[in-house]
Amino acid sequence: MSNIIVSKLSRRRIRNRKRILIVNCYFDYTRLSVPRPFKTPQAMAPVYLAGAFSDELCDIRMYNEQYSGPLEDEHLLSWPDMLVMTGLTSAFDRMLHLTAYARTKNANVIVVAGGSPVRAIPNYSRRFFDYACCGDIEEMNEVIADAFGKDYVAREMLPRYDLAYWTQSRRIGYAETSRNCNFRCPFCVLTGEGARYQKYDIDYIRKQFIAMGKKRHIIFLDNNFYGNDRKFFLERLELIKEMRNAGFFHDWAALVTNDFFYNDENLKLVHDAGCFGLFTGIEAFDTKWLQKNKAQNIRFPQVELIRKSLDAGVVFHYGLILDVTTRRISELRQELDFITGTPEITLPGYLVQPIPILGTPLFNESLAKGNILPETKLRDLDSATLALRPLDPIDEVADFLRNIHSFSGYRLRVLKHSLGFYKRYRSKLSNFKMLVALNSSLLLCAERLVTSCGWISSQRKRTRQHTYISTREPLDDTYKPAFRVDSRYEDYFKPTMVTDKAGYLAEDLAEDLLVTQKVARINK
Repeated sequence: MSNIIVSKLSRRRIRNRKRILIVNCYFDYTRLSVPRPFKTPQAMAPVYLAGAFSDELCDIRMYNEQYSGPLEDEHLLSWPDMLVMTGLTSAFDRMLHLTAYARTKNANVIVVAGGSPVRAIPNYSRRFFDYACCGDIEEMNEVIADAFGKDYVAREMLPRYDLAYWTQSRRIGYAETSRNCNFRCPFCVLTGEGARYQKYDIDYIRKQFIAMGKKRHIIFLDNNFYGNDRKFFLERLELIKEMRNAGFFHDWAALVTNDFFYNDENLKLVHDAGCFGLFTGIEAFDTKWLQKNKAQNIRFPQVELIRKSLDAGVVFHYGLILDVTTRRISELRQELDFITGTPEITLPGYLVQPIPILGTPLFNESLAKGNILPETKLRDLDSATLALRPLDPIDEVADFLRNIHSFSGYRLRVLKHSLGFYKRYRSKLSNFKMLVALNSSLLLCAERLVTSCGWISSQRKRTRQHTYISTREPLDDTYKPAFRVDSRYEDYFKPTMVTDKAGYLAEDLAEDLLVTQKVARINK
């Protein structure tokens, strides 16, 4: 009799199983449909979100557009009972595209969206999605319970590394030990959201390592691995050493803020715990710019800070903000000349324009002053497209950005820098660390080739049309439906506008950003 009861329960579970598709939505900065399998780090939000679903009652699939390119598989898009999407601010329109596809194929599909763009414009988001999530990933538990019932919520929310196909064939694993940051940079989305720094339980961090399995390298996804609690920092290092000694990984890297380097002991501690590299937001070598935008970076001279890390055997990574809105092109070229002429430091891993991310102090100030370019799209708020008024003539800025993103005119200097860097640090960095350090040179000169595994676009004409200026920037090919969609969703393929032709906040976003809209009109 008991076997019969178990059999009936099993059949009922099979009938009641829900199909869940979780997607990381992504637009490539080139505006081409190119996969980036070797871009680091890869998006991991779907892995954590998947942990909210009961494995017994849910079939879960994941898709990462950053790794695999745009999702246009009709069969996969018709498969789920629930579509869950996340992504960066600029990827909001991709969420609309996938919603249109999924609802065309299945009118009853439940659509869930979250991430920074949804948190910035929740009222606008609710026009399109059944659930517009404005909280952290744990909100997924509430959504599942409301949509399917509490039985479909996992007993414990652990990341589903087993479903992350984009990490299975690689030797790199990803983990997170804390959330958000204790600093408030005016251009950061975390500042706009008012997110507070949160520490994870040590046991939960250990469970992440176990769930991930053995990897060669670990990259911690923390917004600030160092944080503001030294005791917690030391506890994590002890756990890292424990798991490393147990063979779960060989070495690791993380992101820290500049205050990490205030204490010389910290570099020795992380080095002894197996750290091969640290990323810090240098942003600029201009003290005046840092004073206004990132004051914590001016305590130590930038070159001294980088050199200290490298001398300790820890590779130093950083990015550079080419702020053409407050600095002349001539100043930025002088800075690039200085960097490429200083072999004591690593080269920046990337170059970006200032991004007025919705809700940040930078966005509010820029809108109030009328500095956001007319007809800027939400899609344009990426790292490559200028959306703010520059100091120099806009055509000159466009030429500068077009050349600098391929590092045209600097490649010989980069080669000389790399040779000088190698000579200076070859006795202090292992072969692997040296390769990691010099990888910045490749990223600057051939980022597309390095991160897309030699993928060569057949759409080179589109690449030449890349203007780097939001007002002029063409839309991606993905704005044209990949297959026939219901006419009700025609508007889902129109770009979400941030500003109108006059440079005012677009009407659709006014309900979410009304206060800023009023200030903008008064000042303008």
